[in-house]
Amino acid sequence: MSYLQSLDSQKIAVVGAGVTGKAILQFLDNRNIKADVYDDKAPGALREVSANYDLAIISPGWKLDHPIVLALQKSSKELIGEIDFSWRVKEEIAPDQKWIGLTGTNGKTTTIQMVQSILEASSVSGVACGNVGEPVISVLGSGNHYDILAIELSSFQLEWSNLPRFVACAILNIAPDHIDWHGSFDRYAFAKLRILDFSDQAIINAQDPETMVRSSSWRGSKAFYSLDTPQAGEIGLVDNLLIDRAFTGDPSQAVDFAELSDIKPTVPHNVSNAMAAAGLALAVGLTHDDVRHGLKNFTLDHHRLESVLEQDGVTWINDSKATNPHAASAALMSQLSAIWIAGGLAKGAAMDNLVKRCAGRIKSAILIGQDASVIATALSKYAPHIPYIIMPFDGNSQNLMRDVVLKAQELSSSGDTVLLAPACASMDQFRDYADRGETFANMVREVVGK
Repeated sequence: MSYLQSLDSQKIAVVGAGVTGKAILQFLDNRNIKADVYDDKAPGALREVSANYDLAIISPGWKLDHPIVLALQKSSKELIGEIDFSWRVKEEIAPDQKWIGLTGTNGKTTTIQMVQSILEASSVSGVACGNVGEPVISVLGSGNHYDILAIELSSFQLEWSNLPRFVACAILNIAPDHIDWHGSFDRYAFAKLRILDFSDQAIINAQDPETMVRSSSWRGSKAFYSLDTPQAGEIGLVDNLLIDRAFTGDPSQAVDFAELSDIKPTVPHNVSNAMAAAGLALAVGLTHDDVRHGLKNFTLDHHRLESVLEQDGVTWINDSKATNPHAASAALMSQLSAIWIAGGLAKGAAMDNLVKRCAGRIKSAILIGQDASVIATALSKYAPHIPYIIMPFDGNSQNLMRDVVLKAQELSSSGDTVLLAPACASMDQFRDYADRGETFANMVREVVGK
């Protein structure tokens, strides 16, 4: 009996009624398989476990010690995450399909979208999914045949994963994030590094100390990338060319796959992302020409270093997706003189290193959100020369952002950049980072652009 056939006779629970949970339920329903749904808040979902199950499928973001999860551990024969469930389905319906995986604290979505652009430039059918776009189970159930799935993986997904096998994975960076969920930076980093356990080859950022140190004990095949001149087995930069010396078939050979001007915006962390995307694509058998065309055609996603307006010598940039200190640091370091708009939910992350590293790029700071004081404390301690203001909130996000933009306009002068790079999550004052970014961009056009 096949795995999918065996599900017909099983009693199944799905934990989580969000995007992934709904995708799992849709996949099961398309096969006339019924499941009970558990969720803390969703209307109609069960709150307490009062039955025994053969299988419980857990959506990302549910902690291992959540009461519902703990109860299902006792009352179920098997608990698995959505990625593991998808792998079992894939093994049956698409056994020749190749998976490549990507994780990191920052740059995941940009990099996996670069991989998507490279796939579109090739003769191979493939799609990016997982933590970006559609859940993996939705792609598998879509009826479309793909030779390659390029899967973006969060620490939450990796925490629940044990089964998948990746032809190659890439780790972009590891910096403090989601400490409130994992409990400590070490546990968060451990979850990220679990991707190595499922991979035949790893593409490693040689310029990220945490990744280098924490991956050093893994004995699998590694290819490194950096903005330096590449040695054999590496991807790097020579003058204005991105160069591959890892996937050429000959360690003495070097092949260029992009010009710096092809990578937009041409800022260091985005060039680094392009190298990681190239490594994944080459590792799964795509060509240097595929990479070249894919990177040249790629455009950056909304809310990621998105230029909103240039007026009176001031550039207004929306990087609302910079939801942790590491991402905000990269954004600040790409500017010379920033009016920095920051704040929100810090998720347990400290801001000290961010302020120490970027103090020379910050002209002044406008702070918002629940954890504005965390950033204010770091600024007072490590950059007391930088003036800052904490903006009051009357419960209306539109009014808040209007006041922020007016204050930024007052503080800025020709040559400055007004940069929304919050270093925090957004849900205290906005629906999500996209809502925050759209509100900022709209207010800039309305107030400044008139």
